[in-house]
Amino acid sequence: QVQLVESGGGLVQAGGSLRLSCAASGSRFSINVMGWYQQTPGKQRELVARITSGGSTHYADSVKGRFTISRDNAKNTVYLQMNSLKFEDTAVYYCHVLSNYRDYWGKGTLVTVSS
Repeated sequence: QVQLVESGGGLVQAGGSLRLSCAASGSRFSINVMGWYQQTPGKQRELVARITSGGSTHYADSVKGRFTISRDNAKNTVYLQMNSLKFEDTAVYYCHVLSNYRDYWGKGTLVTVSS
């Protein structure tokens, strides 16, 4: 069973920056994909960015050029650097991990961007 611990959410003014972290532990298998999703009330959880173990990345169009995802494979940790934050980035951000064909989710961390 993989446990995910997220950190780094909070309140920031528009135009500011935040860095989210997610550390995975307990995996007996390689962690293939790590990523971040966002969810706002009444909406489905949506992909923000993901990164493979080899370093390939994918971003939602809405965050391209502003957010950067990275990972430390030795620490099984994924990061999301969020710059030029906008009010519409306000959401709960969930860490996601794919390991041995199974999906694991963190509990979520709230990011609030004030306009």
